[in-house]
Amino acid sequence: MRDRRQARIGTVSGLALLAGATAFVAVGGGHHSIFATLLLGLLAIVMAHALVVEIQRQARRMSQTVWYRTDTANTVLLGCWAILAAAITNVSIVSLQVRALTAILAIGYAAACTYFVVERRRAVAEPFQPSSVPLGEMPGVTEVLLDPVPDSAPSA
Repeated sequence: MRDRRQARIGTVSGLALLAGATAFVAVGGGHHSIFATLLLGLLAIVMAHALVVEIQRQARRMSQTVWYRTDTANTVLLGCWAILAAAITNVSIVSLQVRALTAILAIGYAAACTYFVVERRRAVAEPFQPSSVPLGEMPGVTEVLLDPVPDSAPSA
């Protein structure tokens, strides 16, 4: 079945920032209990998974079969987050834990950017292949109604 989703910019970039900010709060957000730190770390991991899923959805969409401005915007934003995280890694006034986290985030954002570009180029390069499964056998399809095609012109 063809994906009908349109390209979006804010979801990929927003999820990337939310995952990074949640991890930042878990590591350098002040004095937390161990439970709060673990919970925030788990939330950051879940947000990172949501980011990967959204990157897959955006990159593999078949509604647009060429590289669009939205694809460029997603790539540039992920690249900017990677560069910004790498720059914070080199700032000496932040704590060692935050510098280690920003190094991990820089690697993660760069990997997400690369993954998006590779998957989107792959989706653009391959033509749309209709499903080989008959409509009646597709999950969720209970009845297929087709308009009858007249065999001949109506008689007068």
